Amino acid sequence: MNGYVGSQHLVRVGAMGHVGRFGAVEASIFARGARVICRTPRGLEVGEVLQGPHDLSRGDLDGSLLRAVTSEDELLLLRLDQNRHEAFAACNELLARRGCSAILLDVETLFDGQSIYFYFLGDVTEDVQALTTELAAAYDSKVQFRRFTDAAIAGCGPDCGTEDASGCSTGGCTSCAIADACKHP
Repeated sequence: MNGYVGSQHLVRVGAMGHVGRFGAVEASIFARGARVICRTPRGLEVGEVLQGPHDLSRGDLDGSLLRAVTSEDELLLLRLDQNRHEAFAACNELLARRGCSAILLDVETLFDGQSIYFYFLGDVTEDVQALTTELAAAYDSKVQFRRFTDAAIAGCGPDCGTEDASGCSTGGCTSCAIADACKHP
């Protein structure tokens, strides 16, 4: 992934703690420990800056470092975490009901709400794979969660959250999912 403008940082992303090189899309510098939103090959993910900025120009980048996590993002992350716990419980229940011996270790939902990952100990059989596909489809359609995440990521329209914002197309800024960030009167 190339095409970044700013500095490079080492960032840890994902439930399994992948560490990679991420290029800031703007001339932004993030301190060690900062929580950030990154674009990875899997989608949008929350990461933690381990080192930055630094000359890491050797090799390909693992993704783009988009911005720091905001207070609005924290609300979305709480919702994602709740869905993750529900998916974990539902998967364990289905495994027990179907007599599968697979051991579910963790469930991960990406920040963009477009992907859910189930992590198992050992080999994943076709039955377990079918079960997780079924669960992923159920959680994808749950309360149209993806539309909420799209608004939280991109805002309600051009220049959302800036002085140049023209407001939401319907209902004004008060109906926006991230209304607290909007600077439009």
